[in-house]
Amino acid sequence: MRAARFGPGSGKIWMDDVGCSGSESSIFNCSKEKMGESNCEHNNDVGVICSGIRLVGGSRCSGRLEVPHGNRWYTVCAAAFDQQDAEVVCREMKCGAPVQMLGTAAFDKGDAQMWTQEIQCRGNEYQFALCPTSLSHNCSHDNDVSIVCAETVRLVGTNSRCAGRVEVLHDGEWGTVNDAGWDMPDAAVVCRELGCGEALSAPKSAHFGEGSGTIWISDLRCTGSESTLMNCGLYGWGIEVNHTEDAGVICSGRLIFIS
Repeated sequence: MRAARFGPGSGKIWMDDVGCSGSESSIFNCSKEKMGESNCEHNNDVGVICSGIRLVGGSRCSGRLEVPHGNRWYTVCAAAFDQQDAEVVCREMKCGAPVQMLGTAAFDKGDAQMWTQEIQCRGNEYQFALCPTSLSHNCSHDNDVSIVCAETVRLVGTNSRCAGRVEVLHDGEWGTVNDAGWDMPDAAVVCRELGCGEALSAPKSAHFGEGSGTIWISDLRCTGSESTLMNCGLYGWGIEVNHTEDAGVICSGRLIFIS
C-alpha cells in the first residue's frame, strides 16, 4: 500500500522501521526503533486494510456471504449482486474464480442483520471493502446471496469429496503434492480447508492412484492450525519427483459417496 494511502496524520510519529514476523499478538511486540524516534514525515504514514468477509455454511470457498460492519456481521442481498462482485469475494478468500452465484438462501438463511446497500464492485478490487456501494434497498433473508468459488485444493481418485489424492491449483493448473514430510497436521489443514471435518489418515505412496501433470509442492510444514494449505511452509513450486509418491487424505466429514 502506498505511503499515506488514507491521508497524512498529525502529531507524533511513534514507530519507525517496524519489523514483524506476522505471528506477534501485538504490533508492540515487533522489532522497531525506540518509541518516538523517527526520521519520517507524515507523507510516509502507513495504513492497512484487514480482510473481514466470510462464507458461511459451505467450505472456505463456498457459502452464504457475510460482511462485517462495526461489531456485527451482515448478510448480503442477492439483488444486483453480479459477476464482478463475486470475483472480488473469491479473490479475497484466496479461492479460484467464481463458479456459481446463488440466491434463495442456498446455504440457509442467515440470522445476521441484512446489509441493504447495493454492492458495485468493478471486479479488480483486491478486497470487498474497497468496492463502492449505492443507495439502500429492501431485501429479506430469502434472498441472501451465496457464492461458490473454485477451490484451490481438491481430493480426487474416489467418489467422495472428502477423501482422495490431494491436488492444488497453481498458475491455472492442477497438480499433486509429494508425500515427503506428509503427515497428519498437513492432512488436518486440507480437511479444514475443504470443510470436511477432521483428518482420519494421511496416506502416502499414491494410495488413491497416481496423478498426472506437475507435482507442485513437497515437504509441507503445517502445524495443523493453518486455515489453508498455502499458509503452511513448503518447498516448491514444481518438484522433479515421481507420481508414485503422491499424497492423499481421508477426512471424517461429509463422506457421502455418489454412485
